Amino acid sequence: MTHHDLVIIGSGSGNSLVTPDFEGRSVAIIESNPTFGGTCLNVGCIPTKMLVRAGEAALAVDDAARLGVDATLDAVRWPDIRDRVFGRIDPISAGGKAYRRDGDHTTLYEGRARFVGERALMVTTADGSQTEVSGDQIVIATGSHPTLPEPLAAAAAAGLPVHTSDTVMRLDALPASMLIVGGGYIAAEFAHVFGSLGVRVTIVNRSHTMLRAQDDDIRAVFTQYAERAWDVRPYTRVTALEPTGEQTANGPRIRATLSSGAVGDSAVAGRTEDEIAHLDVDIVLVATGREPSSADLAAAIGGVDVDEDGYVLVDAHGRTSAPGVWALGDVCTPVQLKHVANQQARVVAHNLVHPDDLRSFAVANIPSAVFTHPEIASVGLTEAQAHETGLDLAIKVQQYGDTAYGWALEDTTGLVKLIADRATGRLLGAHIIGPTASSLIQTLIHAMEFDQHVHDVARGQYWIHPALAEVVENALLGLDVTAGTRLDPR
Repeated sequence: MTHHDLVIIGSGSGNSLVTPDFEGRSVAIIESNPTFGGTCLNVGCIPTKMLVRAGEAALAVDDAARLGVDATLDAVRWPDIRDRVFGRIDPISAGGKAYRRDGDHTTLYEGRARFVGERALMVTTADGSQTEVSGDQIVIATGSHPTLPEPLAAAAAAGLPVHTSDTVMRLDALPASMLIVGGGYIAAEFAHVFGSLGVRVTIVNRSHTMLRAQDDDIRAVFTQYAERAWDVRPYTRVTALEPTGEQTANGPRIRATLSSGAVGDSAVAGRTEDEIAHLDVDIVLVATGREPSSADLAAAIGGVDVDEDGYVLVDAHGRTSAPGVWALGDVCTPVQLKHVANQQARVVAHNLVHPDDLRSFAVANIPSAVFTHPEIASVGLTEAQAHETGLDLAIKVQQYGDTAYGWALEDTTGLVKLIADRATGRLLGAHIIGPTASSLIQTLIHAMEFDQHVHDVARGQYWIHPALAEVVENALLGLDVTAGTRLDPR
């Protein structure tokens, strides 16, 4: 058995735990995936956003006529789009692996780790060879992976082109048609990307709506766009996938059997029994969610408690039930966001070397964004959640189109929705749909995190005119709350 001061399982946000505090000490990193660097770098946030940019460029051509510019989209060079993404990402991943493999005080184990005792692990490589390692401290940072329920998993195993977000970005060719299974942010983002590039997109969703976690007003705007842009089928599930006998550049063409009807409430769907339909598509993208990558850890052998959904249980500081074993990121939190994993990594990095000065995970005011079209960003409570607090609410919906830059955009759908406590003037929630929503919301995150009065935020600083940020300023000013404290309004 090889012993280390610190053993990190996972090379995503866990990779950042190798701080100067561990200079001269022995650190091991265990990674089971061929690519190094975790989900965000290789199959998540970064490559998807690079693809979204290509989709936005294509969509802008179709949209130009509203501005008096007639343009046509001549071609979409999918190999060039794909290679622009991975031509940048793959060298970063390879460089990170080489740096850790050849580092002076880091040892890289390429294989799958499982506990074999107290702070002891067996690492099994792809060829079956095994190495036993132990550590004074171990950090579980294995992240999450896409779910592939039946019958979709069986179809993928049979060689049909059934993809997840892990594989769909490396397609050999742009498909003519795509079936997306699921209604969350992954489905919304990939529908935008591939739909904008000319793919016929059909989305099937077991529930009545997409993006269920969003505020009702935001979801309503997005639903209207989605139903215009793609073939969206609510209350629908896939019951079978079979080859049609035809061949495409991405593999056998697929015939999907779809069963549509209300799930639990036929009156809502307007149906009393299932309706069966068939749909032929080039590929299927499964976007039914992600689950924590903990099943192969044999966590119980290491004394690490895991809940019924597979999440490693941690306290506020990242400690698991096993002394000296920590966890961070998607494997221990349902809020599967890179900025959350990064914050938790900073906390754990500190706590590893400062046991008498423990820091805590930040659990309030966690923002998120969906890089679909229109872009969506949110932080805090939805209106429905805010009503449950019993507070007297002030709510303001501000349209992009009511600002000068909104006129420049000819925007007809974008909006900012703010929810505040009328008595204190503090924001409870902020929701934006429209261009650059993920950037516009940052001022509102700041206001919530630093407990600022909404009118102080609006009048305590200059807002560039006629920048799009004025839509946020106007929304803040439109909240009917108690007066703020600024004495020198700008």
